[in-house]
Amino acid sequence: MNATVHSPDGLNEMVYNRCIGTRFCSNNCPYKVRRFNWFDTTRPPPTDLQANPDVRVRERGVMEKCTYCVQRIRRAEKAALVERRAIAPGEVVTACQQACPTGAIQFGSLEHQDEPFAVARSEGRAYGVLHELGTVPRTRYLAKIANPRSGTAR
Repeated sequence: MNATVHSPDGLNEMVYNRCIGTRFCSNNCPYKVRRFNWFDTTRPPPTDLQANPDVRVRERGVMEKCTYCVQRIRRAEKAALVERRAIAPGEVVTACQQACPTGAIQFGSLEHQDEPFAVARSEGRAYGVLHELGTVPRTRYLAKIANPRSGTAR
């Protein structure tokens, strides 16, 4: 048990070596973001070195979920700790945020209220999935605004 725990900063983390593969968390997750890993990812040398060194390769039979690139968050935390400062806004960039060509994915701290991330999150069209169930989701989405007369959307 205790395969899913919350980190001190509030991230829902997956401790893979504690996962026993019962799929209980997947069945009870209201967001359905957890996926069972059916794949055998063991590779013979030297192809085993092709994997991302920052991400632990999960064994077949454990649950997978987005970690919000916790390894990038921890790397920035350690660098800030060594330099005796706080993590600067925009210092942590998740993989999906880095790969998104439109800049639609934003990530940041709510402590920096003047940053674009916090401004967009407090905007009137921001919503969380299943928030009406009291799940208090961390991920927010912006509703699309369409003008039916002009045919444009924002």
